[in-house]
Amino acid sequence: MPTTRPEVAADFPRDWVEFVDPDDPAGLIRADLTWLLSAWTCVYGRGCEGIVEGRADDGCCTHGAFYADDEDEARVKAHAAKLRNKHWQYAEIGRARGISEVDELDGEPARRTRTVDGACVFLNRPGFSGGAGCALHALAERSGLHPLQTKPDVCWQLPVRRTQEETTRSDDVPVLITSIGEFDRRGWGPGGEDLHWWCTSSPDAHVGTEPLYLSYAAELTALLGEPAYTELARLCALRVTHVEPHPADDVRAAQASNL
Repeated sequence: MPTTRPEVAADFPRDWVEFVDPDDPAGLIRADLTWLLSAWTCVYGRGCEGIVEGRADDGCCTHGAFYADDEDEARVKAHAAKLRNKHWQYAEIGRARGISEVDELDGEPARRTRTVDGACVFLNRPGFSGGAGCALHALAERSGLHPLQTKPDVCWQLPVRRTQEETTRSDDVPVLITSIGEFDRRGWGPGGEDLHWWCTSSPDAHVGTEPLYLSYAAELTALLGEPAYTELARLCALRVTHVEPHPADDVRAAQASNL
């Protein structure tokens, strides 16, 4: 009997919290508590179906990773230089042709990690003697680093979505609003609905043993800064039992109660 459950619909009630950034009086943090208190966790290699049908082993790495900026690309390139052939399946291609290529993003040319044999150049395939999965992720684990230090920004941020908007309050004071929420299918733009599977809306990925705001503490700290994350964590802890639940959590909880 298949274990995969239908994804939940995109629109449902969410609870948000707003607070002033402790590091910046002109900064406002908005955070989706329904998402941050959910039980989502990465299930790559243990239930992930992949974004392209028939390529579950790719996870969300099929199309490579677009760099946030030149600094992001330079950092990844520096860590790639540390990889040995026994740990990186496509090392020879990456070194001979470069780890990056140009593609189109939002109608504009943009640089991303090179794709080889249908997926990211850093993705070791099943059966590779050095181990399957992201070579940069494995490098971080061997080196005592956090994967956010070695991987492209988009790879460690997903599926958390940070957006920033500069606005002016009614008292003419400029404010930078930083929003932290779920990178759902819509986050991919018009093509999001074409993904074969997406984890944030799947009950099969809402199986974490702790809420997302704790399991993603390092990533959220990198996105917000330590003072803002500390305040966010405090507010999350206060609202654990008083927040609109993520429906994917509810589906899994209902299934467990019926076993």
